[in-house]
Amino acid sequence: MKILDWYILKKFLTTFVFAVLILVSIILVIDFTEKNDDFIQENVPIAEIIFDYYINLIPFYANMLSPITVFIATVFVTAKLASHTEIVAMLSSGISFRRLLVPYVVGATLIGALIFGLIGWVIPNANKKSVAFQVKYVKSPYTYDSRNIHIKIAPDAYVYMESYNNSAHIGYNFALEQIVGTTLKSKITSNSVTWDEAAGKWHMDYYTLRTFDGEKETIYKGQDLDTTLNMQPKDFESTYKLEQTLTLPELNNLIAEKKMRGADDIELYLVEKYERFSYPFAIVILTVIGVIVSARKARGGVGVQIALGFFLAFVFIVFVITSRSLAQVGDIPPHIAAWIPTIVFTGIGFLLYRYIPR
Repeated sequence: MKILDWYILKKFLTTFVFAVLILVSIILVIDFTEKNDDFIQENVPIAEIIFDYYINLIPFYANMLSPITVFIATVFVTAKLASHTEIVAMLSSGISFRRLLVPYVVGATLIGALIFGLIGWVIPNANKKSVAFQVKYVKSPYTYDSRNIHIKIAPDAYVYMESYNNSAHIGYNFALEQIVGTTLKSKITSNSVTWDEAAGKWHMDYYTLRTFDGEKETIYKGQDLDTTLNMQPKDFESTYKLEQTLTLPELNNLIAEKKMRGADDIELYLVEKYERFSYPFAIVILTVIGVIVSARKARGGVGVQIALGFFLAFVFIVFVITSRSLAQVGDIPPHIAAWIPTIVFTGIGFLLYRYIPR
């Protein structure tokens, strides 16, 4: 790293931080304007609004806007250097364009590494508080309304409930079956099963146990049975933005559990996982593209180049949203959908690097 590298890197990082602060501040003001009526109606304490909601919301928005802010920061810094003929002087002194990219790539790599750490561990923990705040004060009360619930809780154990009351933590017309291969070994049925918070177990007041040994069936009827199942009330609570509240290890554990249970909403969590790995690479690619499109001195000033930066960043966000939606409905494998925006913009960056005069 030379003096010139530190000069560019400092401008790039300070501009990025400034852009993040400005855009996040604007969004927080808009968010407060939209939710102020809810805060007043629910008589929410100011301390909770500030420390439980908005303080924890800042990292989320900073990360969400990072593709836009890093691109705008790159375009702004490079366009200013070009308008002052500094880039012409650098290239004239024998510095290659690839060498000019070094401080930008270093800065983008630092930002990408920071973002990966944030979205893997820090932001999910902050989201736990902000999402809980929204569920408590902003969202309507959640009611679990699925019917005929089937859950695989172990390799050979299956739970069925006709319905579930998430307020009282009661499942109705409960059945627990043990099936080895294709053979039913035992079945417990009960009119209801209730979660015992103190014991951390499920309780049945009355139950019927059927065991099967070949063609022989044994029936036993009893009462007051407590049992531990790989199933908890949280499995029936609101999943509003759940994927955003899970650290990377928690996300991996949930995906493994859903795969075991054969859940049909696993794509949402797979896309979230793979996007967390693709985001840092997207930051580097967008930075390189920003340098390429803004390195020439424009007659109209930096305004046109900054507008182009906003447009390309907007297109990237559209790609992210579209690919995520297609993955969630099963049209594209999640691991491919998460990387589509980065792959597409890598191709765009290669074409721009090759054909745009510098």
